[in-house]
Amino acid sequence: MDDPAEILTRLTTLQKAALLSGENVWQTRAVASAGVPAIRLADGPHGVRRQLGAADHLGLAASEPATCFPTAATVAGSWDPELAQQIGAALGREAAAQGVDVLLGPGLNITRSPLGGRNFEYFSEDPELSGILAAAYVRGIQSEGVAATPKHFAVNSQELRRMVSDSVVDERTLREIYLTAFEIVVREARPWALMSAYNLVNGTYAHENRHLLTEILREEWGFDGAVISDWGGGDDPVAAVSAGGTLEMPSPGFDSARAIVAAVERGDLAVADLDARVRELLRLVERVTARDAPGEVDAAAHDALARRAAAESAVLLRNTDAVLPLAPGTRVALIGDFVTEPRFQGAGSSLVNPTRVATLRDAVAATRLVTTGVAQGFRRDEVPDAALVAEAVAAARGADVAVLMLGLPEIADAEGLDRTTLAIPADQIALLRAVAAANPRTVVVLSAGGVIETAPWIENAAALLHAYLGGQAGADAIADLLTGAAAPSGRLAETFPRALADGATADTFPSAARTAEYREGLYVGYRFFDSAGVDVAFPFGFGLTYTTFAYANLRATPDEVRVEVTNTGSRTGAEVVQVYVGRRSPSAVHRPRRELKAFAKVRLDPGETRDVVLALGPRGFRHFDVSTGAWAVEAGEYDVHVGPNVRDIEHAATVTVEGDEVAASSADDLPAYRAADVRQVSDADFAALLGRPIPSSHWPVDRLGFNDPIDRLHVARSRLVRTIFRAIERRHQRALRAGRPDLSVVFVFNAPFRAISKMSGSRTTHAVTDAVLFLVNGHTFRGAVRVVTAYVRGRRDERATRVEFDHGRQPPR
Repeated sequence: MDDPAEILTRLTTLQKAALLSGENVWQTRAVASAGVPAIRLADGPHGVRRQLGAADHLGLAASEPATCFPTAATVAGSWDPELAQQIGAALGREAAAQGVDVLLGPGLNITRSPLGGRNFEYFSEDPELSGILAAAYVRGIQSEGVAATPKHFAVNSQELRRMVSDSVVDERTLREIYLTAFEIVVREARPWALMSAYNLVNGTYAHENRHLLTEILREEWGFDGAVISDWGGGDDPVAAVSAGGTLEMPSPGFDSARAIVAAVERGDLAVADLDARVRELLRLVERVTARDAPGEVDAAAHDALARRAAAESAVLLRNTDAVLPLAPGTRVALIGDFVTEPRFQGAGSSLVNPTRVATLRDAVAATRLVTTGVAQGFRRDEVPDAALVAEAVAAARGADVAVLMLGLPEIADAEGLDRTTLAIPADQIALLRAVAAANPRTVVVLSAGGVIETAPWIENAAALLHAYLGGQAGADAIADLLTGAAAPSGRLAETFPRALADGATADTFPSAARTAEYREGLYVGYRFFDSAGVDVAFPFGFGLTYTTFAYANLRATPDEVRVEVTNTGSRTGAEVVQVYVGRRSPSAVHRPRRELKAFAKVRLDPGETRDVVLALGPRGFRHFDVSTGAWAVEAGEYDVHVGPNVRDIEHAATVTVEGDEVAASSADDLPAYRAADVRQVSDADFAALLGRPIPSSHWPVDRLGFNDPIDRLHVARSRLVRTIFRAIERRHQRALRAGRPDLSVVFVFNAPFRAISKMSGSRTTHAVTDAVLFLVNGHTFRGAVRVVTAYVRGRRDERATRVEFDHGRQPPR
C-alpha cells in the first residue's frame, strides 16, 4: 500500500467519511482508485471466529474451525505472562492463516461483580494482573502481523442494557481501577487497534468520548492506532470523528458517511479531525497488509498449547488428606453431564468452532486410571431426576474415587445476560450429597466461567478443582491434574465470597436504570473484602498444589522486592509470588488496605531455593490526584507485603517513599470511603465522591427515543407495538427457562432503537428509525406509511452514494 499521507490527498470528502465505517459486518471499505484495500476483522479473544456464509456478531452462524483456547478468566488463573504471549502468538498465527487482519481481543474489562455475564471473557478484578496478561496477548498476536484489539474501552461492566447504560464513576476510580489495565497494554504492548465500549461513560457514549479517546488514550498514553466501535456501538458519527472514534462497525451503509460530509460542509466538523481519523484507519491497513504470507498452522501443537494452558490455569481449592493426585490403577467413577458433553467456552461473539473437543471420559481412558463407570448424574435443564442420581450413586459405590463434574449451565456464561446467582443448580448439589454419602472420596471438578458459591456443599467434597472454561483440550488438562501428570499451579484472579450478599455491589448489580452508579468507588473485589474486613470463602490469589513452599529473607526498596522462595515438598511445582502495597503513614486520601503491585510465577524442584526479584515500577505507589488531574506519589511509609495470596501474608517490610505533598479532596473526608463501608453509600457521599451532582437514573416517560432500549416497548403508546412486544417477551422467557440463551432475542432486548439502522448494513437508514419511533410513539398507521417512504428513499440514497463513492465524483442527475 502507498504512503497513507499520499493516499489521503487522493480521496474525496465522501471517500474519507465512508472509510470510517465498515463495508459489511466484518470488512472495512476498499477504495480501489486510491489504492486502499479492504481488511477483515474477526472475533477472537480465545480463538479465531471467522464466519462462513451468513455473517452475524453474536456467534450464531457457522465459522471456520480454529483452536479454542481457555477463556481469559481461565488463563488469568495461570498468572503467567509468558504463557499468555504464547497463546496470543498462536491466535495471531491462526488469524493470519484464515485471512483475518484484525483480531477483536483480548477482553480486559474489570470484573466489578461476579454476576457479570461476560466475565469469562475478562481476566480479573485487578487491573495490574489484567493489564500485564492482556499486554502479553497483544504482543503475541501482533508478532504475527495481525492487529490486536483490546476491549471494551471503558467501564463496561454489565450486560443488561449494555448499549444504553451510562456508567457513572468518579475520576479517581475511573483511572485507578477501570483504565489502568488499558494503560498498561497501550504503554507496554502498543496495540494497533482498540475497541470502544457500548455504554456511555459519565453521560457520553464511549465511542464519542473525547476525554477517553483523545485526552487520555492518545495525548496521555501515546496511542497511535485505530479506535473501532463495538458492533452497533456507534451513535453520532460526527461526534465520534471529533472525539477520536476511528471506525464504526458493522456497516451502517452510507448513512454515517453522509452525516459526516454534511457536517464538514456546514463547518460543524473540522477537516483536520476527519483527516486524523482517516490517517488512523490507513495506518491500520498499512500495518496489517505489510505482513509476510502466513505459514502453516500446526493444529496439534496449538491443541497441546491449549491443553497446557488449561492445566496451568485450573485452581485447586481443596485437597483433603491429599486425595489428589490419583495413583495409577485407582478405580474411578466419572459422574456428571459435563463428563461426556463438556462446558469449555461461553456463549456469544467469542464462540469458537473448535478443531476438536476432548471429553473427560476419553481423557481418563488414556491414563493409567481405571474407569469403573460413567453416569450422567443430572440434567442440564435443572429438572431433578431420581433415576440419574441412583445410577450415579451406584457408580460411586463401585469405585475407589468418584470424580464428579459440576458447574453452571450455558446461560450463566453468555454475552448479553448477567447472572442472577452465584449458586450452582440445586439438583447438582443434591447429587453431590448423594454421591459423597456413597463414596466420601469424592473429587469435584467445576466447569464455569467465574465465581461460584461453595458453602455449605464444599464439605461434601474431598477435593475441589475449579477448571473454569478450559477450551477444547480442557478435559485432557483435567485428567493431567487428577493423575499428577501436571501439578496444579493456578491461582484465583478473583475473590470467592462466602455468599453473593457479602459483596460491595450485591444490592445494585446489574442496574436496570438509565445509569449504573459505581458507588463503591475503588473498593472492587479484594480491595473491598480486605479493606472492610469481610470474611471470604477463598481470597484473591489463592490456590493449592501438590507441594509446599516457604518464603524467607524479604528485602524491599521503593524500586524492587527480593524474597527467597523454597520448594519444601517432594514434588516439582510452581508458586505465584505476589506483592501487595499498602499505606503505613496516615494518608490524605482514602485507599484500599493493600493492592497488588507485582507478581511472578516460579517453578521449583523439590528442595530448590530461588531469590525472586520483582520490580515495583512507576505504578507501585501512585494514586490519581483529582485536585491536580494527574498521578501522584504521596510521600511517606508504605508496607510491602509478600505471600501466596492477599490474605496469607507471612512477610512484610516497610519502605520510605519520596514523593509529593497531597491535598485531600472532599471525597477523602467521608468516613464511608475511609472505612470501605460502601455497600450502602448515601446520595450525599456519592455526590461528594463524584465531585458533581448525581445524574438522573430515570428513563424518559413521555416518548421513546433513538437511544432508548427496545425492551421498553412495553410502555409504547401504540397498542399494536405492545402486542408484538409481548409475543417477543414470551419467546425470551421460554429461552431463559430452558437454560439456553436465545442470543438474537437477548440482543434485541438490550439494543437501542438506533440498532434498526446501525445494524442493518445498507438496508435501513436513520430516517427509517425515526419513522419507526413515530409509529411506536402512538402514530401507528401514519408511522407505517412513514416507514415505507423512508425505506424507499433510503434505498435510493444508498445507490446514489455508492456511485459517488466508487467514482470519486457526483453521480449524473
